[in-house]
Amino acid sequence: MNGRSDNPHNPHSPGPSDPEGTPRPALSRRTLLGAAGLGAAALTAAGSGAAGAATANSAAASGSSAQRRAHSFLAAAMDAYPDHGDVRLTQSYTDQAGLFSTAFTYDNALAILAHLSACTGPGRRRAVALGDALLYAQAHDPVYDDGRLRQAYNVGPYVFFDGVAQPDGFVRADGTANVGTQFGFTGTAVGDMAWAGIALSALARRTGKRRFLDGAVRIGTWIEVNGSTEQPLGGYKFGVDGANAKLPFSSTEHNTDLVCLFGRLALLTGDPVWRERRARARAFVEKMWEPTAGSGGFFYTGTNDGVTVNRSPIPEDTQTWTHLALNSRRYSGSLDWAAAELAVLDRADRTNSTVPAGQSYEGVTFSSASLVANEDAPIAEFQPRPNRNGVWFEGTAHLALALRDRAGRGDEARAHRLVASIERAQELLGTGQTVGGRALPGRAGVVSATSPLDTGFGFGYYSYRHTGATAWYLLAAARANPLRA
Repeated sequence: MNGRSDNPHNPHSPGPSDPEGTPRPALSRRTLLGAAGLGAAALTAAGSGAAGAATANSAAASGSSAQRRAHSFLAAAMDAYPDHGDVRLTQSYTDQAGLFSTAFTYDNALAILAHLSACTGPGRRRAVALGDALLYAQAHDPVYDDGRLRQAYNVGPYVFFDGVAQPDGFVRADGTANVGTQFGFTGTAVGDMAWAGIALSALARRTGKRRFLDGAVRIGTWIEVNGSTEQPLGGYKFGVDGANAKLPFSSTEHNTDLVCLFGRLALLTGDPVWRERRARARAFVEKMWEPTAGSGGFFYTGTNDGVTVNRSPIPEDTQTWTHLALNSRRYSGSLDWAAAELAVLDRADRTNSTVPAGQSYEGVTFSSASLVANEDAPIAEFQPRPNRNGVWFEGTAHLALALRDRAGRGDEARAHRLVASIERAQELLGTGQTVGGRALPGRAGVVSATSPLDTGFGFGYYSYRHTGATAWYLLAAARANPLRA
């Protein structure tokens, strides 16, 4: 999520060590919203034309071997705790990441969209099950009954670093949704909510089931009540922390997500108020545009105070998601900026690289700050030192999909190289990892990064197989734009 500060508080730093001094992992979903008073948090955060569309539809229906293996990872991560009920979400990272059974709302929204992109009966059934789990979380929050979803949930038992057991699955013994309290994943971000609404709206359109549209409308209403602002830059604020205090910053990424969500709600409900809200979100995004000579331009990350634009660092996702949501040639140069300015190539001889000898991967990194990270210091306390050339595969998939969507000269060839890099990583990186203590299908699941990667906002990405990165790969491979209203 992006609404980042020039001098952000570090919301992804690890907590204190356990009694034996074993370090905890960095919290690696975009921002931590559990504690009150976070301050300036780091927000996250084939051919064109008819022939290309036919190819895309065929590929989505049948799937390449790499796509089938990616889907098998999503299935394994969803089914990791069979003794804890049928109402379930998908674990976000493999066990080795140290986040145990955490299931981020954002990752699960992406999983729904990736399952739908497969255009198969099993994929649709999994998407519906995950959608119903999000609706369950809405209806069974342990504190609130206002349509919110929390940043993350627990989906299986584990023993925390302090020795305290978390015994439940997604549904606790008292019937409430199992909010991720031990890591502090208890706040509610507008971006996470928007992605959940986008996924539910996709299910409403695909299935015709009213419950999914009702859930998406509840999300949109919560965002309007808790995120709208009349400050000079306008748009929507970040959300609330775990104490339900409103957070003061606004994110380009979040408002981009809302362009899609509100546009879909306008189409599905026929209520013109959603068009007005979509226009407000889009106006904020357009105020973040910085035209530049040569590269076409880029989008800044957001604002801390609703008045001043944050000008550094510049993240990747605000360049690619804006194209996918806005569908505007005026701003499509942001893809060229990201492809040129954030390009990286990771291999074993790079400083702090964890890529095995003889392998190399191309793609993009998280932000402009990632390229100048201090390679002599850990990303966060107890974490490894970063590699400035680490490839962020979630963002690499964003870019590949956006290039395919734009379909300009050279875009397909560039996108093909990026997708091939992701598929090679699925083959070779993250071997031996597990979900819920269970072995994964062979060569299944995309790691979040090739090597330790410093985002520039106080947290990192690492070489753990990841639901979000895998889902974005599947969307890019299927040419399925999740942000087009």
